[in-house]
Order: sequence, then structure tokens, then C-alpha cells
Amino acid sequence: MPGQDVDHRTRPRRRGAALVGAILAATRAELREGGYPALTMEAVAQRAGASKASLYRRWDTRAALVMDAVYDLAPVPAEIPDTGELRGDLLEVLRRTAATLSGPAGAALRGLLAEALADQDRVRELRARSQGRNRQLMAEVLRRAATRGEVSADAAAPARLDVGAALLRNHFLLEDRPLDEAVLLEVVDDVLLPLFHSPRHGSN
Repeated sequence: MPGQDVDHRTRPRRRGAALVGAILAATRAELREGGYPALTMEAVAQRAGASKASLYRRWDTRAALVMDAVYDLAPVPAEIPDTGELRGDLLEVLRRTAATLSGPAGAALRGLLAEALADQDRVRELRARSQGRNRQLMAEVLRRAATRGEVSADAAAPARLDVGAALLRNHFLLEDRPLDEAVLLEVVDDVLLPLFHSPRHGSN
């Protein structure tokens, strides 16, 4: 049970991906139960049946561990259903982003952002991690749309790919409204569809 002393030496010994998977799962469980402020490396190690040394060999801080635990859950492009139209695909991407932000991962990101403000390297790492996965998802959606003839082949400029997720993160952090379907429809219909259908600067 969490909170009890656990001798990890009595557990079956795991290595590599199995050990990392157990640690990330334990991290998410700790986040669900106590949130980011209460999470400790000791508690994660006990829950995972691992040693603290095995955690610190891979993650130098709890922020680094939590980032891996959170982004381990993020969808990959192949997981986004092809709805047959750009609007439906965009909604699928935003629904998954909203579900992530509305759960324990979102609460952890709040804590990470507050902690990272004093560490510019950590801020850059957070930005790179979030942008990298979001850009992959949106690029795949726009690739499909271009194949269907809905948008031009050059619609997927990097700055455009960040807009949807950035709006949801801003809403999640600053607005006093849930990330419900009305918000997602507003972002897709009022912002993303006009954006992706408009010509890029400098294009003919």
C-alpha cells in the first residue's frame, strides 16, 4: 500500500522498459492521489517497488520525472481517428488534449509550470515537449486534409500547428470555464478552420 515501507528487494527484479513503465505508472498514481505538490521521489519508488537510486539514475528531479510520466500518456498521430474531414479531425485532436489537461496530467502541468518559472532551462524543456507532440498531431491531421483537397499542401506552418493547443492551455490555466465541447467547437470553427484555409504569408 502507498505510504507503507516497501523493501523493493523482495519484488521481482525489473530492468529497462519494464522498470521505467512501472515508475511512470506509479508517478501517475501518486499524482492522482496527492497532486504534484505532495509527490516525492520516495513515494514513487515505494509504489513502483523500485529503489530511489533507480529513479535518480534516470531523472535528476521530480519535475523531470513528472514530465516523462505526463507526456508518456500523450496520443501519437496514428491514434487520431480519420473522420474523413478536417473539422472532425481537429475536434478529435482537441478532445484528447482537453482530456489530458482535465485529468491528473493537467494538474501536474500546473505544478510544473509554477515550479519551472524560476528555471528557464525547465521552461524551454516544457515548451519543447509540448510543442513537439502537438505539432506531430496537427501535422498529421493537415496532411490528411491536404490529401483530401481541403487545404493547400503548405498549410502546416510550424506557428500554425501550435495555435490550437496553445489556446487550450491558455484557457485551462487562466479561464474559469471547463474545457467542454463548446470551447473546442469555438476554437475549431472560429480560429483553426479559418486559419488553415487562409493562404500563408508569402505564398502565391
